Amino acid sequence: MTRIDYFDDPNAPKANSVVPSVTVAVRNEQGQILLIHKIDNDLWALPGGGHDVGERIADTAVREVREETGLEVEITRLIGTYTDPRHVIAYDDGEVRQQFSLCYEARWLSGNPREDGTETKAARWVSLSELDALNIHPSMRLRIDHAVDQGRTSPHLG
Repeated sequence: MTRIDYFDDPNAPKANSVVPSVTVAVRNEQGQILLIHKIDNDLWALPGGGHDVGERIADTAVREVREETGLEVEITRLIGTYTDPRHVIAYDDGEVRQQFSLCYEARWLSGNPREDGTETKAARWVSLSELDALNIHPSMRLRIDHAVDQGRTSPHLG
């Protein structure tokens, strides 16, 4: 299913659903950040996805990283909440979601990045100097910037 992200666009369709979701920032010993190249919108992003019934939200984060990248991780902190109603995601089945996402930081435990072929066409460690050269949605770049800001002591609320 394809998707289009709209951010602060007056021509965006009206939201008709809200689905809790997560993104996860994982860094390696060299300071690189784990990114995926998404199949549905051809953008680079932090791994993540929708919350399933019966899960704790932190378990959703661990599961999504495992499914999309093959890595095992441990959640270490909340980076922020992202609920801006000006950010909607339109799917080709008619669903238009208002953003509702929690972004976590996680510690890499094991595994090597790999694509899953369903949601991701690539998964790799990216140096911070490479970020500007990648096609990343502004709302995702905001999460990445918050994740790499080592001076933050409290989560982003917005």
